[in-house]
Amino acid sequence: MVFARICSHRARAITVGVLAISMLGFSGTTSTAVSAAEFSYDNPNTQDATGAFAMTTAPGILPALTAAGITFEAISPGTRTTSVTAATTRISLPVVAKTGTANATAGGFKFTNTKTRESISCFIPTIDTRARLIDCKLSTGFNDTVFLIDTIDSREFASNRSIRTSVFTGMSIKVKSAMTAQTLNDTLDTTVFSSSVTFANANLIVTRTAS
Repeated sequence: MVFARICSHRARAITVGVLAISMLGFSGTTSTAVSAAEFSYDNPNTQDATGAFAMTTAPGILPALTAAGITFEAISPGTRTTSVTAATTRISLPVVAKTGTANATAGGFKFTNTKTRESISCFIPTIDTRARLIDCKLSTGFNDTVFLIDTIDSREFASNRSIRTSVFTGMSIKVKSAMTAQTLNDTLDTTVFSSSVTFANANLIVTRTAS
């Protein structure tokens, strides 16, 4: 793993745990829609795809983030929808490519401390339903995993001639590990992130042309 130093607005010791996954990165840069070629990584099996990945914060998560002064925002062309009555935020991202069980999206999401302005961004998240991981491209240009998929309630597959659609519902999303949660907390100067609770519930729909 490549190590990258996390810079803070104030000097403080950086633990070995933070160094181990400091590649989470942070940036305010936005991302634009891209083609499958940009996700291929020289993999000839990568295909163009359409669809959407949407994750909605679990009960209690948005109030906890808000109380801690942490915003949860979408990176374009992703969108954010907040429900005041349900006290949840939904991040929706378009699916643009598929390689095996890995489904790449455009845009991303970002956490920001509204007081310190420190932020952590996850660009073009790739949702791998077999590995059960959500991989992010970082501001450093490298990739790392921030979230894991704890459970998937339902999987459905349909074919219409050469068009194939996969639907995954009831996906329970958690922070990858205690170390990842600590890095998020240290970087954003908070204590709100934890790997022991469900962060969000998500659905994924992917449509592609069969080769």
